Amino acid sequence: MRSYRSLLHVACSVIAALALFAAPTRAAVPVAGAISQASSQTAWSGGPKLLSVGTTCGAPNNSKCDNYNLSITAPAGSFKVEIVLTPTAISDYDLEVYNSSGALVGTSGNSVGAVEKVVLNNPPSGTYTVAAAPFVAPQAYTASASLSLLVPPPPPPSDPAPTYSIYAAPAGVGASAGEPTLGVNESTGAVMFIAGTETLKVDIQSNTAATWTNVSAAQTSLITFDPILFTDQQTNRTFVSQLLPTKISLMAYTDNDGVSWQPSLGAGINSGVDHQTVGGGPFAPGLLQPLTAYPNIVYYCSQDIALAQCATSLDGGTTFGLAIPIYNLTQCSGLHGHVKVGPDGTAYVPNKNCNGEQGVAATSDNGLTWTVKTVPGSSAGSSDPSVGVASDGTVYFGFGGGDGHAYAAVSHDGGDTWADLQDVGTAFGIRNIAFPAVVAGDAGRAAFAFLGTPAAGAATGDDPAFPAVWHLYVAHTYDGGASWVTVDVTPNDPVQRSTICTAGTTCGTTRNLLDFMDATVDAQGRVLVGYADGCVGTCVSGGANTYAAEARIARQKSGKGVYAAFD
Repeated sequence: MRSYRSLLHVACSVIAALALFAAPTRAAVPVAGAISQASSQTAWSGGPKLLSVGTTCGAPNNSKCDNYNLSITAPAGSFKVEIVLTPTAISDYDLEVYNSSGALVGTSGNSVGAVEKVVLNNPPSGTYTVAAAPFVAPQAYTASASLSLLVPPPPPPSDPAPTYSIYAAPAGVGASAGEPTLGVNESTGAVMFIAGTETLKVDIQSNTAATWTNVSAAQTSLITFDPILFTDQQTNRTFVSQLLPTKISLMAYTDNDGVSWQPSLGAGINSGVDHQTVGGGPFAPGLLQPLTAYPNIVYYCSQDIALAQCATSLDGGTTFGLAIPIYNLTQCSGLHGHVKVGPDGTAYVPNKNCNGEQGVAATSDNGLTWTVKTVPGSSAGSSDPSVGVASDGTVYFGFGGGDGHAYAAVSHDGGDTWADLQDVGTAFGIRNIAFPAVVAGDAGRAAFAFLGTPAAGAATGDDPAFPAVWHLYVAHTYDGGASWVTVDVTPNDPVQRSTICTAGTTCGTTRNLLDFMDATVDAQGRVLVGYADGCVGTCVSGGANTYAAEARIARQKSGKGVYAAFD
């Protein structure tokens, strides 16, 4: 639930302060440049800046920052502009990009020594301010901007766009449902939903009716620091976990939709302190194999400030072994997304910032070793990305880029290479998203859910006056990610007005929805999205945002799902 900045900042601030004690302040050199199709590259340098801790520019031409005026001449057709800032080893700059109107259009804030990158897709012609914000007394840096043409995506599928039904939790349950996760028992059809200390069983009777029942286990309904739920749809076992601030998880699992619960050890030895995730699936070939009749491996992953770690269970989630690092601060920073396991046993943990790009930490040996793999052309964002793995092993990656847009990419080789990177929100003019959630099914089929708004600028900051209206959107692909059709699931009922703050515990009341939402699929291939509704009552018709967090489930009611047999 929290958001960390690298602890290395503290040590580096001391080192940098000594190094910069007598250093003069200087601005970007040169102070301006231009890029176009005819002249697609420009470069500059900057720094050092005098001691400054936690500087943010907040606007173009702030004297605390190095400011470079970048003139962009837009060519005909689709294109992107990639802006990269490379600091010295002990430096920590953040990157902020403002358009000619002064609106923030891209940010990147990594750890000490990490590359910062912002990618702008089809920006209009004009002069942009590229601001280097000295987060901790940095040394010098180099920077560049490049323009490249893009192949336009194919038109969306001609199939009818899917439609969705919305199910609201009744009074008495689901009133504080920020950060929900959900799963479906494909045998019984029960939807299992968790938020806070409540584990709910949702029985959907029709496109308009559902029954919500509190089936919380005793050991997972007392206290919460981070709730998480995972249903293994091969075995129909549901796991529920509550993280404690002492590297301990209160976990239980059920094989009968919450009628009874079995206790679990809960977490791996020396697991992390924050942002836990639980997932599972088939074992990968190798030395590790099931120790009991339960056929699948179970992963428990969590963040530990300077690194993230995953532990595995070989006995169906009853016990977990040693937590093994999956990345450290030299590879990725910030919080990770939810772990997913493919049909070949490869497990993926997505991350929004791996040296300026988004990507996954992946293991193909049941968690013994992990490799970070990034998506070329992506840029660090503000929400956890998400992955879905189809029955043929294709990995679908959904994320919000540094420019706030909704992007999807596809890998057919376990994340080694990526293709079909494209903006799936263009049909609605989406310029900011939060909470990506991806689910996949048969070969060629996947869905990518997110909260989105056409409002540009710092829509995921902590400004309750920000003029954004957020809806729930789901993008579907039926051709392996070559094209997507995106639908507005809540056209007449906004999920939030104003901002959705993604800055962790530094946010105020604007963090009512917390850090993420979730998506899953039922036995008929219908996509389900669990989310919290922050705009209720008079807010729906245009009043002020209520900053609620009421439990909602959106379930697909028409159109092709992710299982072709049910078309």
